[in-house]
Amino acid sequence: MKNNDSTLAKLYGEKAVPAQKERYSKAEKAFEELFGSAENAMIFSASGRTEVGGNHTDHNRGKVLAAAVSLDVIAFVIPADDGIITVKSEGFPQDIVDISDLSVKEADKNTSAALIRGVADGLKKDGFKIGGFKAYTTSNVLKGSGISSSAAFEVLIGTILSHIYNGGNVSAVKIAQIAQYAENVHFGKPSGLMDQMASSVGGFIEIDFGDTENPVIDSISYDFAKSGHSLCIVDTKGNHADLTPEYAAIPAEMKSVAKFFGKSELRDISKEMLWENIAEVRKACGDRAVSRAFHFFDENDRADREAEALRKGNFEEFLKVVSESGNSSFKYLQNIFAVTAPREQGVVLGLYTAENILKGRGACRVHGGGFAGTIQAFVPNDLLDEFTEKMEHLFGKGSCYNLYIRPVGGTRVQ
Repeated sequence: MKNNDSTLAKLYGEKAVPAQKERYSKAEKAFEELFGSAENAMIFSASGRTEVGGNHTDHNRGKVLAAAVSLDVIAFVIPADDGIITVKSEGFPQDIVDISDLSVKEADKNTSAALIRGVADGLKKDGFKIGGFKAYTTSNVLKGSGISSSAAFEVLIGTILSHIYNGGNVSAVKIAQIAQYAENVHFGKPSGLMDQMASSVGGFIEIDFGDTENPVIDSISYDFAKSGHSLCIVDTKGNHADLTPEYAAIPAEMKSVAKFFGKSELRDISKEMLWENIAEVRKACGDRAVSRAFHFFDENDRADREAEALRKGNFEEFLKVVSESGNSSFKYLQNIFAVTAPREQGVVLGLYTAENILKGRGACRVHGGGFAGTIQAFVPNDLLDEFTEKMEHLFGKGSCYNLYIRPVGGTRVQ
């Protein structure tokens, strides 16, 4: 592998370069054992993401603040002229997808093969070229972590096909849209577009999904190293695998409120309209749906406020709004634990522990989809050792991640 230290430092931060060189070397050897010489192999990476603001707003055409992180999925790849996409992911069975048949396969729902087929299908439907390839992938994006391993994998496949068959000319935004199509239609999960967009575009971004075909994306230049805080993602060891109905209920309930007003998404109505008709909406949609709708309207405002605080370098204001967002997710969005699994409340315990360590400093909140998985915390550097120690005492060694925000999303590494 020929990529140099500066390339890896850009993706992972300087401190992580030695470990990443070892990781890439191991992946190269695994590729060669499967497919032969890696001398002409191309190398690709797609990042996980952290949602900073806008919890569960994207599926109703709302606003989010997100960032690409240093946890990623990488691939060594060679083209294949047989029309077959072969992907061997470390720790998983090999996927073999014949791109001559890109129809939705019910038997493949919720599998990586469905994601591969879906991305190829989406590219072809949008007029791009597709073809076969052989790839070995390895990922350190935790499944069920709220960092979105599925989006990273989808963006990786789209980035590979863009570079091999389209000269790298499929835009990051288009790859994200196609990745969402793959997850919604072929994989069978009703996700919004935020995960894929953050993974594909990279850096800190504010996204306004008012027009989903042409989302407004604004990159924000801010150096967290100057803030005196560290970004920690804590894996509470919950799992999203059996919670799809819980996730699906959030957009469905929000949209039921919009439907009351003859609209498809909450973005098409106002908070004032809901207040004026609240008695009738409660009867028609239920109280939880109304509560989640109020969260949507306020969270849109908070995403704007967070982005503006970062643009102005006002980190204390940013932390204040992050805390407000976490409070709203807990009380009004209600995605901290699943009502169908009341014994599993790792996110609740993680937040309680974080608040007791931070004592009014920094900020913490549920991360990503919620219900299980991870919390996010902005931890003052002088508390980082204590925070890590106590979180790993609660959830196990290696459960607290101190992340690097990377400036690029889906990319060819060399």
